[in-house]
Amino acid sequence: MSVAHQEAPKTSPGVYLALERQSSDKHEYFDGVILNMPGGSPEHDLIAGNLYVLLYNHVGDGPCTAFTSNMKVRTERAGLFSYPDLTIVCGEPRYHDSHRDVLTNPKVVFEVLSPSTADFDRGGKRIKYQSIKSLSDYLLVSQDVPRVEHWSRGSKGVWLVAAVEDIKGQVHVKALDCTLRLTDIYRRIKFGAPNR
Repeated sequence: MSVAHQEAPKTSPGVYLALERQSSDKHEYFDGVILNMPGGSPEHDLIAGNLYVLLYNHVGDGPCTAFTSNMKVRTERAGLFSYPDLTIVCGEPRYHDSHRDVLTNPKVVFEVLSPSTADFDRGGKRIKYQSIKSLSDYLLVSQDVPRVEHWSRGSKGVWLVAAVEDIKGQVHVKALDCTLRLTDIYRRIKFGAPNR
């Protein structure tokens, strides 16, 4: 006789949020499973900081707002709660509830890839993000090589992807009328340094 495999019980979004708001560590939520977030490298923090400065300065006092990785984002069916490295909202931010710590209407999301999360960021997380009606752009920024993958919503909702792999290259985010140079994104990053 074989024993049936039983999955661990799923956690509801409400329970996840209650636990997360009391936790000193960050966790993401994916289809009922709570995921620990790994610590970031110095390169990860520098790249995320560079992106924030670039986009914060670009949006200025206009209709868009830049949020750091302290702000969570939720997909419309609440299958994903995550902490993107940078989130841009255009227009009035909409929040999940009165705590105002979970955005539901991101326009542009940036994730700086870590070795332990890159596959998830490109796969399951990307698919969840792309279900958000307000989202027009999803950018994945490598920390080990100069490479930016840019997913953009085209006509009829079809997502297109392009990759820039030249440190002298640039990425244009049409929704923000913004061109980002890889030399600015990777400012102070030394690729191939011995201590990496």
